[in-house]
Amino acid sequence: MYIHNRLGMIEGVETMLAQERRLDQVANNLANVDTAGYKKDSVTFWEMLYQANAERQRVGKALNVLTDHQQGHVDPTGNPLDLAIHGEGFFRIQTDQGIRYSRAGSFELDPMGQLRTPEGGLVLGDGGPIVVDGENFAVERDGRVLVDGVLVNQLEVVGVNDLTQLIKEGRNLFRLAPEGEEVPLEAMNFQVRQGFLEKSNVNSMEEMTIMIDLQRNYEAQQKMIQAVDDMDDQAISRVGRFNR
Repeated sequence: MYIHNRLGMIEGVETMLAQERRLDQVANNLANVDTAGYKKDSVTFWEMLYQANAERQRVGKALNVLTDHQQGHVDPTGNPLDLAIHGEGFFRIQTDQGIRYSRAGSFELDPMGQLRTPEGGLVLGDGGPIVVDGENFAVERDGRVLVDGVLVNQLEVVGVNDLTQLIKEGRNLFRLAPEGEEVPLEAMNFQVRQGFLEKSNVNSMEEMTIMIDLQRNYEAQQKMIQAVDDMDDQAISRVGRFNR
């Protein structure tokens, strides 16, 4: 009975640890509800895994996390440096750590007139970083970049062969895993909208509902563990009195 209770407590603790991780995940989604280009994390499944042997020895809980790449709502901003991708693809960003990918199009100009992210990553075109050396900056829906009416570059919008190979970095950047590959996109797969921003794809009401359910389950597990612990204390106390 004691061993059975101990195993039940271990399972309960593992469940609580998984729920804590899921709570952290939901809290992070909610914290980024207003972050441009943010893609929420969701759980595909989590369950207890067992080794395939006669003792059915446990090897721990598995919590599979998947980034949801569904497009967020695209809102107008009126800022010509804001760009949104409607459809497939990602902006290619040159960072100090290498090439990164993003759907967040809240850009600015550096002192050299290069289009960059607020963190300093350079927005890439077919001809390298996009430089705005003029007054009138325009991006056509197919990604062509014009300055004062002259074609100067072509915005690089690329896809990947497998979205699960994108590893999230920070709030709205991704790096490509070694198994991943870039996929060139035809203009028909996307449209670039100037003066618009893609918002987070987080549904705040849905995430709040998930958080409430997780908190309730967490509290229920706490009560269960406390009840089992109390039962064991009582059993040990009785055995001690019986052996005197």
